[in-house]
Amino acid sequence: MLRRMEAERALRPEISSSIDRAALIAWYRRNRERSSALFDLLIDEGAYYSHPIPLRHPVVFYEGHVPAFSFNTLVKTALGAASIEPELEALFARGIDPPTEQSPAPDPEPNRERWPSRAVVQQFARAADARVIDALTHGDIDRPGHPLLDRAEAVFVILEHEAMHQETLHYMLHRLPWDQKRRPPGYRPRIEGAAPRSTWIEIAPGRATLGVDRRSARFAWDNECPHFSEHVRAFAMERHNVTNAAFMEFIDAGGYRERRFWHPDDWNWVQREGIRHPLFWERDAGGWSWRGMFEPIALPPAWPVYVSHAEAQAYARWRGARLATEAEFQRAAYGTPEGDERPFPWGDAPPDARHGVLDFTSWDPAPAGSHPEGRSAWGVEDLVGNGWEWTSTPFGPFPGFRAMAAYPEYSVDFFDGDHFVMKGGSPATARELLRPTFRNWFRARYPYAYATFRCVKDLA
Repeated sequence: MLRRMEAERALRPEISSSIDRAALIAWYRRNRERSSALFDLLIDEGAYYSHPIPLRHPVVFYEGHVPAFSFNTLVKTALGAASIEPELEALFARGIDPPTEQSPAPDPEPNRERWPSRAVVQQFARAADARVIDALTHGDIDRPGHPLLDRAEAVFVILEHEAMHQETLHYMLHRLPWDQKRRPPGYRPRIEGAAPRSTWIEIAPGRATLGVDRRSARFAWDNECPHFSEHVRAFAMERHNVTNAAFMEFIDAGGYRERRFWHPDDWNWVQREGIRHPLFWERDAGGWSWRGMFEPIALPPAWPVYVSHAEAQAYARWRGARLATEAEFQRAAYGTPEGDERPFPWGDAPPDARHGVLDFTSWDPAPAGSHPEGRSAWGVEDLVGNGWEWTSTPFGPFPGFRAMAAYPEYSVDFFDGDHFVMKGGSPATARELLRPTFRNWFRARYPYAYATFRCVKDLA
């Protein structure tokens, strides 16, 4: 069945290069409105210039970076138009983590002097937005054969780039003190329910599709290409993500004190940083709490645990299990017992709130298993939404990889063996990114992302 599908796919005509300018402009405006709402959460200038995660730029950078990247990529580079403010375009050009986890925290005073006032940043952003919207409205943005504009590649790069940075902003703002943020009206986390029992689902052997042929997709990042398939042996996967309650058992058993569960580099990190529990957990005289975006929350036992890859892998070893490979995740999420593959775990319907906690519908995760309409054909829950899922696969190129012209450093700078693939999506992942081929990645000891996991076991 799967081979027949692959043959039929190969014979399909390429997706038309015609573009819907109105839809692209609406998408761009929707992105900008969402980003603006996130910055509006900030109470004062102190929060705006703060550095809640040392491994990333201060908050101010991102209000300038997103419009600067859109302008630089589409208007200035792809279309060859004139600059607005060359110094600001360079200052806000690229937002990449420092090279190592051991990078020292920046000195706040010199760091503050580097950045312009918020009024200047916002004035630049408005000018960049106007030029981008004019390009989307009137520009020659779809040129067959052009290295940056073939099939409007640069347009989709800037649209998805902003959506990804909105998630970055979410987890950065998560680290700010609560008194530096405005609590949205009606905010109420969903914490009810007991943690589900651990149950295992057997996934039959079969082929898993990874990647996509660039010409058969409206848009794909370079690390998603090209298409190929891989045989996956039978394995068992947990129905649910590992919950806070389940992870508490690892802590109570001394998991953070047992070297044998940890990769040597991860163990050095645990010892050096004094890691004793997930970053999202806090403990005081009243017991454990979860560091919510706007308030401390009594630790919800049924929520998926958010941890680094290092912690996920140590827990899995403690359980006598392991993390899924990228191909195993694909098989469990998009495959079926009949041999077909689906565009989403639940079928063909576009993702919405019935299927999971996704597309900014919540500031928090929900109890594991809260969205049965989102389960896969095998019955595995929450494979898309409620938290990215760590895999054991190092982030690297697929066979035949070619860097994209519109953003050539997007992937290749991270093909270093230190980053691991994450799949699925979190509450702060835009719906446009919830396609089967989309790949996210972080370093093994990066604890800030909305990332969870589940265990798998080999079947004899």
